[in-house]
Amino acid sequence: MKSKSVLIVGCGDLGERAGSLLLDAGWSVTGLRRDTSRLPAGFAGLAADYAAADADLSALEALAPDFLLLTLKPAGGGVEGYQAGFTHAVRTVLDGLGSHRPAGILMVSSTRVYAEAEGDWVDDDSALTTDDPAALAIIEAERLLFDSPHPASVVRSSGIYGDPDGFLLRRILRGELCPESPVRYGNRIHRDDLGGLLAWLLQQWAAGIAPAPRMIAVDNRPAPQFEVETWLAQALGLTRWQAGASTPRGGGHKRCRNLALTACGYVLRYPDYRAGYSAVLQARKAGDPQRP
Repeated sequence: MKSKSVLIVGCGDLGERAGSLLLDAGWSVTGLRRDTSRLPAGFAGLAADYAAADADLSALEALAPDFLLLTLKPAGGGVEGYQAGFTHAVRTVLDGLGSHRPAGILMVSSTRVYAEAEGDWVDDDSALTTDDPAALAIIEAERLLFDSPHPASVVRSSGIYGDPDGFLLRRILRGELCPESPVRYGNRIHRDDLGGLLAWLLQQWAAGIAPAPRMIAVDNRPAPQFEVETWLAQALGLTRWQAGASTPRGGGHKRCRNLALTACGYVLRYPDYRAGYSAVLQARKAGDPQRP
């Protein structure tokens, strides 16, 4: 059987993780990003800036990948960065495909698109925001995909973590924790789980099982952010910290149900923050045995 091919647009850390799994499964993998010199071994490279105002991705038509994986990010600060990195980028990709019709396009989106901001529950098809300009740029990118002639699915992730030197761990080590009250819920997914999920969905799609059009990608347990941070502080060996020293990001919060993720058959390696951050802390310790 002919191997499948995937083009990963914006092939950074997440794209590399998903692409490496697909490469191991016998797929042909091409990574599109500005600098292709450091792509993993086995990846083909396509050098381009998908967010540039004058971006020309007409090479995609001749490349003719079976699937596309869009791992996009804002192209700078402010609303304009989101418009360039998501809305403009998706439009440019669709234009670049020309007459080619891939079997599917999978886009990594964000749970920021949901309207809920008071800590209540949302699921895959909950109402979308109408008053967050940055989120609206992502929503418009999703709409462009769904309105295109290509089969499409969006994976709305939240709180991607896994870096042993990540921002949250550095802040906790400074003894700066978020306030305990009012309670603010956080949702998260380990980067290995998100990369694995994306590869799983594409392999299932290639086997004839299309993913849900919209899927929340978070672990099984939303948790109050203060609970997560105090657990981390204790796991790092801290005995004193200043609650309230860190200002929560964003103006709202929500609890996300991963219904479509669970139904698709993918099994999370790290089903909650304790399992995921335990692995992160082990990796941190292995990298430098003298570190907390």
